[in-house]
Amino acid sequence: MDVCPRGEHSISFFELVYIVSGRGFQNINGNNYNYNPGNLFLLKPEDSHKFTFETTTQLFFIKFNRVFFQSNTIENTFLKRIEQAFSSINGFENCIINKKEDGKLIEHLMQSLFMEIKNEKLYSKEIVYLLVQSILTVVARNLNAKISIILNEKTENKAANMINYVHIYIYQPEKLKAEKIGEVFGVSKTYVGRYFKNQTGKTLNEYVTDYKIKLIENRLKHSEMKINEIADEFGFTDKSHMNRFFKKLNKISPSAFRNENLKRTY
Repeated sequence: MDVCPRGEHSISFFELVYIVSGRGFQNINGNNYNYNPGNLFLLKPEDSHKFTFETTTQLFFIKFNRVFFQSNTIENTFLKRIEQAFSSINGFENCIINKKEDGKLIEHLMQSLFMEIKNEKLYSKEIVYLLVQSILTVVARNLNAKISIILNEKTENKAANMINYVHIYIYQPEKLKAEKIGEVFGVSKTYVGRYFKNQTGKTLNEYVTDYKIKLIENRLKHSEMKINEIADEFGFTDKSHMNRFFKKLNKISPSAFRNENLKRTY
């Protein structure tokens, strides 16, 4: 089309937007970003965006729902990678494919996806599902690279590696103790907290707590997991333990937080 028919709107869950053809710019949360053929954008829940076409443009949207991310290990891994990126970079406003060879790979995967959708042959549904998984895997690889680059720009390498370690083991509290991290990175347990704060501006405990709260908030807003399931995932002794942890920082219980966000959605 020559004019985007959707106008400005908000995203309810994750969307991938692939630029099949055309040039122009996309406004995401008030900021403009150029787009060109082959670009792939990731939109996250509550993003507000619109396209302005400078030339005739064809867009391809892949929209996800919560059920999709709860049904398979690959999707769960991808969702956790996005969560890591949430805490490391401010959104995904520019094209999320950083490597030229991955751009070519995405192009081939998209062409195969278009062909299967159009032809609807035997097992097309299964092939489409596998192609989408492959696209998500390439996206996850590029998100990981983007996180590493930004962390290394902001912090000394060892501190950046500590942050990545926290992200990986956020679901295993026993591995986030100062003694364990000091052992992994060759720093005394009495110096770990001071070293981390010198490099990042936060103590290790503050960073772990802030990151964990963000992830729990994402679960409450964007999943149908029960409170006790979330508590178990993050290594709390029980539901009451997580309730105390969450309420101490947010001044509201997890269930009340979820209800408030549901009201905003509807």
